[in-house]
This record gives sequence, C-alpha cells and structure tokens, in this order.
Amino acid sequence: MFRLTLITLLGFSVAVAADESQSSAKAGAAVQSNDANASPDIASMQKKALQFLRVTQGPDGSWTKNDFVGVTGLVTTSLLRSGLTADDPMVEAGLANLMSHVKSDGGIYATGSLHRNYETCIAIMAFAEANEDGHYDGQIKKAEQFLRGLQWDQGEGIESSDPSWGGGGYGSHQRPDMSNTQFLMEALKEAGVKSDDPAMQKILVFVSRSQNLETSHNDTKFAGKINDGGFYYTPAAGGESKAGVTDDGGLRSYASMTYAGLKSLIYAGLDDGDVRVKAAKEWIQKNYTLKENPGVGQQGLFYYFHTFAKTMTAVGDEEFVDDKGVRHEWKAELAQRLSELQRPNGSWINPADRWYEGDPNLVSAYCLMALSYCDTE
Repeated sequence: MFRLTLITLLGFSVAVAADESQSSAKAGAAVQSNDANASPDIASMQKKALQFLRVTQGPDGSWTKNDFVGVTGLVTTSLLRSGLTADDPMVEAGLANLMSHVKSDGGIYATGSLHRNYETCIAIMAFAEANEDGHYDGQIKKAEQFLRGLQWDQGEGIESSDPSWGGGGYGSHQRPDMSNTQFLMEALKEAGVKSDDPAMQKILVFVSRSQNLETSHNDTKFAGKINDGGFYYTPAAGGESKAGVTDDGGLRSYASMTYAGLKSLIYAGLDDGDVRVKAAKEWIQKNYTLKENPGVGQQGLFYYFHTFAKTMTAVGDEEFVDDKGVRHEWKAELAQRLSELQRPNGSWINPADRWYEGDPNLVSAYCLMALSYCDTE
C-alpha cells in the first residue's frame, strides 16, 4: 500500500476501490436498505479530534516531527476541510511550517527526503484548501511544475510501452506505484490541471496498467491472470501487490488501491461507459465493506477510509448498491464506523501499525478528511 515512510505520511501505499454495476443484472430485484441505525454527531467527532490535534502540534507548527512534511500537510488539509480557516492559529502555524520546506526547485519536501512526490502533493492540497484569496497561487504553480518533472516519462529515459510510464513514485528515481500516483493526480487536479492535460492522460496509462483487467489499455503480463477489475500496487519493475500473488504470478487486487484506481479513472475524464470504470465498480460491489481494507485486512484501514470517501464522492452517488442488492448510505455508514473507532481523547489509531498508522496524528488526519466528505450540512 503505500509505504509512507512516515514523513510521507502516507507511506501510504495504500489505498481504496469502488464498484457499482453488477446490479444491472438485478435491476428488477427489490433493493434492501442498510441504513446506519443512528446518525453519529459528526460535528462532535470533529471537535474532539481538533482539540487533540491542537495539543499535539509542535512549537514549529508541525505534527509528529518537523521533517514529516506529509503528516503536517495532511493534518493541515484536514483542519481546513473541518471548518477551520487559514487564520486559525493552528492552521496558520501548519501552513507556515509547510512554507518553510519550500525548495528552490518548486518542490515542498524535507531536506534529503526520499518522498518528494508525496510531500509536495500533500502540500499542494493544503495550500489549495487555504487559497481562497489566491495567496498561494504562485507556490502551487511552481509545485505543479516540479511534480510534472517527477512523473515517469521520456525524461526518465523510458518509452510509453514501459509499465512505469505516466506513474508517480516517491520522487528519487524510485519506481512508480498507485499510491504515489493517485496523490500526483489529485494534486494536479487541485492545482487546476484539466483531465485532458498530457500529464493526466499519462497517469491514465499507468493507472490502466495497474488494473487486473485485460483490455486494449493494459498490455502487462499481469492483465489477464486475475482479471477481476480491481487494482494493485504497481506493475512497474516486475510488479507488486501488498495483497500478495497467486500461484501463477497474478497480483492480487485490494480495496485501497482499487478505490484509488477508480478515483483516478474518473479524474482522467472516464465515466460508466468505459469498461475500466465499470469493472472497478463491480469489484467494489463484490467487496464492499467498512470492517476492513479488503485484501489486506486491518492494514492501512484508515488510509482506506480516507480514499473510500474521496472515491465515493467522485462517483457522485448518495447510495451505493452492492452485488447482493443491498443499498448503502455510504456517508452515514462511514461516519458511524469512524464514531465507533474514535478514542476518548479524540484521536484515532490503528493497532495494525503498518504504513505508520500507529501515528495518531496521521490517522486522525485521515479520519477528519473522511468525515469532511460525510458531512451533508
């Protein structure tokens, strides 16, 4: 999943999936409802988490550690999406800390960092959330150009036939992966880059090759081995899935990357008429749950929740029907699940501490981000 090396916060690797239309075959069947029994108080959950993060912020404006730019960027973004403004002292300090990591090449990362893509992407998201007055326009544009330079293409000496083509990696000539790539696409989108931009369409090539789906868009050796429509970590450099491999070398699909893949397909301008979108939604229909991160269990659970929320928002439906015909009010279900997992001090943490989900600052940021997409008010 991600491999967030902490500072990247997201070492995420991680990620999310979505699905929908196996229900065309069930179109005439009665649809059951799976409404959350009680609507959790999202505002109260947010308030408790904000109080926790005020206490854990460092004197330099960072969270967890000064050179953990990814964590500070995610927390700052989550605060802004939770209703705080850029002039709130906590947010202001977080933004100032991010600015202190701006480099002359336009990137926003800790000195010596091996996670320049993650960190710069996350910082762009934070600045975009705080940019109502255009204050960060210049920095966002410079960071966008920096990210374009990191994308795997002819600049890395590869051809478009290479499985690495179009993807985003950690930023130091490390192979691209779906986690870095979904953040790259989201950051470019937040920077105002359109879906038909060459950079976005290059990303689409990489994303399509990271899907377990045999199509004209996927010529990798893995395409037809599983062929279930889900996504895995990377087809590059021999391929890898955090969910493991099949006996014949297939790379198993898992939820966080499938949601990341579906969201990326949508951001690239595809819709339900495209077989890649349809197949991803069908995988999600078969594997819909908030009890775990399907494919890897409790690992990366909160990265999954955060990606799930963003992807379902991109899909655009208030309800999601699984392959059994059950209609899910996903916002209420996700909010309820997060309510169950919130600790008394307002934070969240994952006992399955992989990809830095043992860090309550990181995990609480994931949860606040997820809740921001559940709040219908």
